[in-house]
Amino acid sequence: MTIEEIGRQQLETHPELGWNPENTDMSKQRANWLRSLGLVTKTDGRYSLTEEGREFVEGAVAEWADTSTSSTGGEMSAGTYETTVHARSVDPEFRATVLREYDWTCPVSCVDHEGLLDVAHVLSWSEYPKRRADLGNVLPLSKTHHAAFDRELFTIDSEYRLRVSPDFETESELLQRTIVDRAGEQVAIPDGGVKTAYLREYNQEVTWLGE
Repeated sequence: MTIEEIGRQQLETHPELGWNPENTDMSKQRANWLRSLGLVTKTDGRYSLTEEGREFVEGAVAEWADTSTSSTGGEMSAGTYETTVHARSVDPEFRATVLREYDWTCPVSCVDHEGLLDVAHVLSWSEYPKRRADLGNVLPLSKTHHAAFDRELFTIDSEYRLRVSPDFETESELLQRTIVDRAGEQVAIPDGGVKTAYLREYNQEVTWLGE
């Protein structure tokens, strides 16, 4: 991230700070403080997390997540999608880190509006609490594609190819174009993105993959 991007992130996650984004003093202070702790390094004018910094972020978010309350209750029914408070309460800085990793774009649908993107977990939030804040266990999906993923209408295999349930039928042009017609295509996953080991583990429970 550049110093300007750090400033914008801070305003996105903490709008109450209210400083002028053109004034980089605050963001420089934050970046230099993180560098002094060994959590951030600077190369060619850009700042990035060190390995220690990445571990710190994941640990801090995991601790934060454990303070959240759990599900909204209710059953899944036609036309509705059950979600949880956990899924909606991703730490803002963790969310911003994930979205930035993918250039603020869903790799399946190419939706690039921040307000329409979720941080989707591969290994589920409720069953794998230690993976909640693991950057290798998440990817940004549009809200519709997140729901489709959680309902196993499609998945991504360990070679990052899109796999689609043979029972997935839709009259939606969007879903047809972005999921059904893309079956077998490789999804663009950045270096350091979702881990293939987690995808393999998740896909072991997707029954139609073995059909």
